[in-house]
Amino acid sequence: MTKAVRAILQALSYGNIEVESARRLADLKKLDPMRIFLKKLDTEIYNGSYKVPVRLYFPDEKAAVSERAPVSGNGAVSEEENWDPGVILFFHGGGWTTESVETYDRVCSRMAQSTGRFVLSAEYRLAPEHRFPDGFEDCYAVAEALFGGKILPGLDPRRITVMGDSAGGNLAAAVCMKARDTGDFSPARQILIYPALYNCYTEDSPYESVRTNGTGYLLTSVKMEDYVKLYARTEEDRLDPYFAPLLAEDFSGLPDTLILTAEFDPLRDEGEDYGRKLREAGCRVRVERIEGALHGYFALGIQQFYVQESFRHINRFLSVEQALL
Repeated sequence: MTKAVRAILQALSYGNIEVESARRLADLKKLDPMRIFLKKLDTEIYNGSYKVPVRLYFPDEKAAVSERAPVSGNGAVSEEENWDPGVILFFHGGGWTTESVETYDRVCSRMAQSTGRFVLSAEYRLAPEHRFPDGFEDCYAVAEALFGGKILPGLDPRRITVMGDSAGGNLAAAVCMKARDTGDFSPARQILIYPALYNCYTEDSPYESVRTNGTGYLLTSVKMEDYVKLYARTEEDRLDPYFAPLLAEDFSGLPDTLILTAEFDPLRDEGEDYGRKLREAGCRVRVERIEGALHGYFALGIQQFYVQESFRHINRFLSVEQALL
């Protein structure tokens, strides 16, 4: 990384989080001139009395118009024997406080195209208006509906991959952990992209990357600590494994896992530590560090080298029967 690039990054890596300003900045992505116009379906899933908006992306025009996957009146895709391209259940990032299905539209469209799978993106509620566990429970409700056949009837649950980036990686990991604990459903695979899995981003953090990458690389340790404070309803929430999956006492029985971390990311070490804990507990896991990358790179254009590298890892993980061996 050149001195000029470091100077630019340092200038952009400013102070604390101001939620409304951050949301307005994120909303600029809705004006994306490079929007990918894939067939999409917007519907809702109940979490108790709350309707969680979700958007289903079709992998290509053939899948969108195929008589094997017509859209039914209740917003579900109807069952057809022997047609199952698989689906990625995706939770967006944004520190649990910003971003949306709409601002991640290009990311999810590209994901559907690049993997050849349906992508289901969940519009979970955001902090601080809706603190933990509201957003997490929204994600869990969507996952339970998907695995229960309420969105894509006839889908083989073993073909569902739970995925998220950053705060969405936290939610994906927590959903899979709760599913294991409750037995409500059984995810076979999860993909965690630079996930936020711990509960402290001050000097007290046990992870060296919080100190070495916590300033000057866009996402700062100060911002991460702000996000955690905005997400938590109480101090006790920080100790909940569904808030911070690295605090779990048991890492066994979790899905086959791909973890992608970024070299210059304060969250790098905790993502890699989660992979070690899963492996030590007997889970199959693959951890790949994207050299030279910053936190948030996955939202860049498909021509970006780090994104291309990531999709090579993702497609290998998804398509090879014994991908982790």
